Parts: sequence; C-alpha cells; structure tokens
Amino acid sequence: MRQSVKHFIIIFTLYLISVLFFACGKANSEERVLKATHADDMWYPSSPKKLAETVDTYLDNAKSESIGKIIALISPHAGYKYCGQVMGYAYNQIKGMEIDTVVLVGSSHNYAFSGVAVYDSGVFRNPIGDVEIDSDLAKELIAQNPAIKSDPRPHISEHSLENQIPFLQRTLKNYKILPILIQDSSKQNCDILTSALVNVLKNKRILLVASTDMTHYPVYDEAVKADKYTISALETMNSSLMRKRLDDYMKRGINNLHCMLCGDGPVYVVMDTAKRLGADSVKVLKYANSGDIPDGLKNRVVGYMAVAFFKSDKSEQKETSISMDGALNKEQQETLLKLARNAIELYLRTGERIKFETDDQRLKVKQGAFVTLHKQGDLRGCIGHIIPIEALCDTVIDMAIASATEDPRFRRVTIDEMKDIDIEISVLSIPRKVKNADAIEMGKHGVIVSRGMRKGVFLPQVATETGWDKVTFLEHLCRDKAGLSKDAWKDPDTTIEIFTAQLFEEEK
Repeated sequence: MRQSVKHFIIIFTLYLISVLFFACGKANSEERVLKATHADDMWYPSSPKKLAETVDTYLDNAKSESIGKIIALISPHAGYKYCGQVMGYAYNQIKGMEIDTVVLVGSSHNYAFSGVAVYDSGVFRNPIGDVEIDSDLAKELIAQNPAIKSDPRPHISEHSLENQIPFLQRTLKNYKILPILIQDSSKQNCDILTSALVNVLKNKRILLVASTDMTHYPVYDEAVKADKYTISALETMNSSLMRKRLDDYMKRGINNLHCMLCGDGPVYVVMDTAKRLGADSVKVLKYANSGDIPDGLKNRVVGYMAVAFFKSDKSEQKETSISMDGALNKEQQETLLKLARNAIELYLRTGERIKFETDDQRLKVKQGAFVTLHKQGDLRGCIGHIIPIEALCDTVIDMAIASATEDPRFRRVTIDEMKDIDIEISVLSIPRKVKNADAIEMGKHGVIVSRGMRKGVFLPQVATETGWDKVTFLEHLCRDKAGLSKDAWKDPDTTIEIFTAQLFEEEK
C-alpha cells in the first residue's frame, strides 16, 4: 500500500510538472509567460544591460536606407555573434515607427505539427522586459481557418521568434506581438496563412517579420553563390517563381547544402501578405554569412540577409502613373531588348539577377509582358505575365530569365547558345472580358480562355505566324493551351478575354 502511494505521488508530481511546462510556466492561459530560453550568452546576452548595449551597437553600426513605408522585414535568427549586425540593418529601418502589432512568422525547428501554431495570449519574457501578445488579433486570426490553431507547445523551445524580441524592444514603443510558427511550408499551408493574415491586418498599423537564415552548411564560396541566387529570386517578389527556383537549385547537388532558407515558408507568407497589403518594392539591406566574422569558419557556413518590403512614396507613384497603353518608342524598345539579353547571359553565367536603374518613367510603369526566344527560327522558350504586377523593366528581366531557364517544353538554354538566340518582347495591355469570339480581331488581339482552374493564352502574333483562321486558332487555344475541349470557346461558361500587344524584336 505504501509503495502504491509512493508511485502515485511520483506520477502525479510528474503530471503537474508537464502541465506547468506545456503551459509555459503558468497555472492558467491568462497568465501565460514564454520564458527567454535562449538568453544564455550563447544566442544572446542574459544580462539586461549587456543585451541592450549589444543590440544598440548593432543598430548604431547599421546604415539606414531612405525608402517608402515599410510593411515587412526579413531578419535572421542565429546567435547574435554571427547575425546580430545583419539584424541591425533590418531593425534600424523601423526606429521610431508607430506600430501597434508586430506579426512574427517563423519556422518550427524542434516541434512537429501541421497547419499553423499561434501563441495567442500572455507575454514573451526577455531580459529587457516582457512583450505582450495581441490576444484580440490572435483570436481573429484563429477564427479564419481551422488549420490555424492556438498552440503554445512549438513556441516553448523555439528561437527564431524569440531572437527578434530584443531588437524590437530597442526600436519600438507601445507595441504588441503576434507570434506564429509553421513547419509545413507547402504552398497550400502558406496560402492559408497568407489569406488569413490579409483578412485580419487590413487598415491596421502592423509590421510583418519573417524570421529565416539562408544557406546551411556549404563552404563559403558555394554559400555566397547560392545566397545571391536566393536574393535574385526574392527580388522578383513572386513567391511561386521563387519557390520553383530554390527547389531547382537544391537539385544541383551542392556538397553539404542542406537548405536555401530554413524559413522559406515564413518568407513566402510575409512576402505575399505584404504585397496584398500594399508593398510594391523590396530592398535587400544587408547580406553576410557566418564566415564573415573574425573567427568564422569558411568550410561550413550559414547565410543571413536583412530585407525590407515597402510601399513606394506617393510622389514616386505619381511620377510613374503613365498610361500603360502608351506605345514604347524605338529607344525604349532597344533598352528592353538589351536588358533581356544581358539579364539572361548574367543569370546563365552566375545565377544572379541583373541590377537595373533607369530614369525613364515609362519603363517603370507596371505592365505585363512576354519574352520569346527563337533559335535559328525555331521557338526556344516563351514565358510571360499577362497581369501587371511589377515595373515593365522588372517584368522583362524576370520573364527573360524564366524563358531561358524555366519553360517546361524545353531544356535550359546554355550560355553557348545565346549567340544563336533572337529575343522578342510583347508588351501587353490589360486584358478585358468579351461576351463571345465575335470581338476577336485576328492578328490584333491576344486571347485568354479560361474555365475553372484551366486557362490558356495565345499572343496576337500566333494568328499571323500560323495563318490559322479564328475557329482553328480558338480550337488550338482551348485544346492545346487550356486543356479544354476544342469547342470550349463556344460554351457560355468559358470566359474569353482579349488584349493587345506591342511587339518588337532584335534586329537580325
């Protein structure tokens, strides 16, 4: 009997300890406190004074960029010894901003779960002080989708969000946080969180922060090359394109390259959410890796970047509000053709996205475009954006690279082929819906047909190049491009849209 009582006491004691642990050290959720488990002088200083001084030094040593309204940041989360200065470049940009809630999005490194885990009440404790959770906003977010749950467990031992707190404490006042973790970085899971965030964050004074490091564990030179590749993909502000490019790079079999981004999902979520909340530009503020510090090893490194997503100043937007249907002159056409070629060649040689600055406001207008490659008269690649999502010059850069490297119908273009490649650019008007095919003028209009998730597009020049009549043109478009029946264009449930294009090509 005495032995049984002893066993009962032991089991009951362990039970109480586990309950207290998973409740983050509190007896009830209203008093939930997440302790600073990484204030251990290895990740960051445990002394309040030393921690504040360390963070302030990183901030003071960081250059501040003159950019528009910041909506989101990307910041690393390693030990401050390695990435603290990079973090300083990110957080120096928000000094003194009036922000009600900072939405922190990170990847769970230690705890497996599905969906989205929100830390929805209480505080995050830190040597500098406690930071309150925005429990009202957390409740709104959780109500958006069953996949988004209140779950403090993944947060308990996680460092990716905790490490951001001291920098927030030294740059902002009177703010709350909303900590969010994901482990599943699939497009489906990221899109669920993105849509929910957009719904609850509209018209609020918020800052989004994606927590991620970059390449893990290749040698220094390979890390720099891979990280530059990631940055060039990030600068497109196109998460689908970025996701594909990073997946493709991982297939190259680089020795000891474990990942391109350990927080890829948070980056996609924050980038897409920021765009839908008004961000139209991105700025890489700082890049470095663990091999850059004085005693850093070069044979096994981790990369770090500081990035801001922002909304351009209204004055700049006003300057670039030229009609997108305005025709490009000969000089502008030649500029874009040269830009497309240079972008492809640089990317094929180095994996880097070309940098391009221009004072020509017409080239800064958001506009859709296709870039088409021909080799000795035969199609070699063609990819484009129909809907305008970025400046025309940036669209041309991204579509030129994609046409050379991502068209699924062709193998990747090689640098040796470029001497035989001719480049053609089609700059598009905004598509408009029409009632039926009678509105289509062959040779003038490009056409989009869509039904449900299926969609196909032909540029205006397809009719001229093939000699097809309208019926044949539409049958091929429906069957070959949209995956519909050849007569789908006759169905009232099929949407038909038309657009025009200004076509120009390199001189032979």
